[in-house]
Amino acid sequence: MNAPVKIETTLKDWESDQEVRWCPGCGDYAILKAVQRTLPQLGCDPANTVFVSGIGCSSRFPYYIESYGFHTIHGRAPAFATGIKLANPDLDVWLVTGDGDGLSIGGNHMMHVLRRNVNMQIMLFNNEIYGLTKGQASPTSRIGTPSPSTPGGSIDRPAQPCAFALGSGARFVARGFDVSKKLPEVLSAAHAHKGAAFIEIFQNCIVYNKDVFHDFAAPKGAEDNQLWLENGQPMLFAKGEKGITLDRDLLELRVVDVVDGDWEAAGVIVHNVTNRSIAHMLVELPFGEYPMALGVLYDDPRPSFEETTVAENERLSQGKKPDLGALLAKGQTWTVDGTAQDPV
Repeated sequence: MNAPVKIETTLKDWESDQEVRWCPGCGDYAILKAVQRTLPQLGCDPANTVFVSGIGCSSRFPYYIESYGFHTIHGRAPAFATGIKLANPDLDVWLVTGDGDGLSIGGNHMMHVLRRNVNMQIMLFNNEIYGLTKGQASPTSRIGTPSPSTPGGSIDRPAQPCAFALGSGARFVARGFDVSKKLPEVLSAAHAHKGAAFIEIFQNCIVYNKDVFHDFAAPKGAEDNQLWLENGQPMLFAKGEKGITLDRDLLELRVVDVVDGDWEAAGVIVHNVTNRSIAHMLVELPFGEYPMALGVLYDDPRPSFEETTVAENERLSQGKKPDLGALLAKGQTWTVDGTAQDPV
């Protein structure tokens, strides 16, 4: 496995010749631009980059990036991406999926790519609805969501993508939203992580679930409801006037007021990206009572799956010569005698 060679590119170098076709006002446009702005900053090479997607509105992504791409089948993008990474570990692999594609039919595959820790960036666009198939409730739809499949309002308890990722053993978990100026920072942090980096991106479906994230993800006016996390920095929000503390008796997070900027006196805790327990608490915070936790919630690398696989193959092949015939003949074999007659 070789370290990637950084090259100089511009946003234009990452724009394909395909017409970008999503609904006018769709949050996917903003995410696409954020990715295309981030890739040059990372020094990525289009000839060494692969975007893999499943089925859904988000899965049109590979057509619009000037790189290699695979538009695969529903929910199976993680399996394809794993195969690509094992076949050529030096490739820079990005997986694009949605809340339906990645957590419904693809939930099983998503779980395994995370627990195996395959080195890739996984962007899950969460709009809490099935957009491509005309607005049915998805695994992340909130209780009470009306849709063609839930005309009386959804009664299902929604899945939480980041909680799912942590529970599946992910070593990097982050959140952002489509129009955020900080989304490139989150993508850059994910790319720097060696292993499976999971990013939930809240995405506005302008047609079937318009402004469902408006309280914390509006382009303007929602800043007080955003808790942007930064490693080694206190968990402050609302212009520093509020913060998050840990109630050590009840083992739960609480909102506290910060007076005169003295966050230490208020008991505000400092974010530590390697603290898995706090990460679990942050993704479970009920929005409304708490701000939405955004940025890198958890980042604690371990050896990646393909790195371990390559090392194991090298160890097992030491001192051995490739011999296909010997491999095929290994173990129990038998010879069919053509002169033998069937019993009467």
